[in-house]
Amino acid sequence: MPALETCQPVLEIHPLGLRDYASTLAEMQAYTASRTVDSPDQLWITEHPPVYTLGLNRRGVRLPQNAIPVVPVDRGGKITYHGPGQLIIYCLIDLARNHLNVRQLVTILENSLIDFLHDHGIRAVARADAPGVYIEGKKIASLGLRLKNQCCYHGLSLNVAMDLQPFADIDPCGYAGMQMTQTSDLHIALGMADIAVDITQRLKEKLTHVRPEPH
Repeated sequence: MPALETCQPVLEIHPLGLRDYASTLAEMQAYTASRTVDSPDQLWITEHPPVYTLGLNRRGVRLPQNAIPVVPVDRGGKITYHGPGQLIIYCLIDLARNHLNVRQLVTILENSLIDFLHDHGIRAVARADAPGVYIEGKKIASLGLRLKNQCCYHGLSLNVAMDLQPFADIDPCGYAGMQMTQTSDLHIALGMADIAVDITQRLKEKLTHVRPEPH
């Protein structure tokens, strides 16, 4: 008998441009709720107008005292800020089909960012106690995911060339005094579009080379 061929799950890339946060969240939720075994995995590339998002861990959160809206969301974690000049990549992934658990996906997201920064001469690290990517103690990228029926949504945000001041009005991800940084302050001479292509390609390569763990 001929060997059975295994089909690699499809991974679609969707550049969305600047999009309202609440409507984008609703679309992610709707796509995830309606998925079938044949639904393609997707990466959504976007930016948002200024908005704070408040995760499910809301105890002790310091809310901002400014005019930027705060939107309660269903991801893990506490509060963070999104604004123009920040790269957002939402990951709509069927974890079971890709032989992944949440921790493995988080590692793929973090390592894609760390590898990108390394290739530009910058040493970045992940932290076991606080998902995200850090450079000399300053946070450059945040992660947050939601799992439903073994399919995830939400994803990562990378600070590229944005106004960082709104972060000072909160405790980013629940950490008082957390300092933020971004690629433009690190003299990475790439704009948003080029960084998006680079990071997306790294994610695609890592996601499409996942192999099931031996039993």
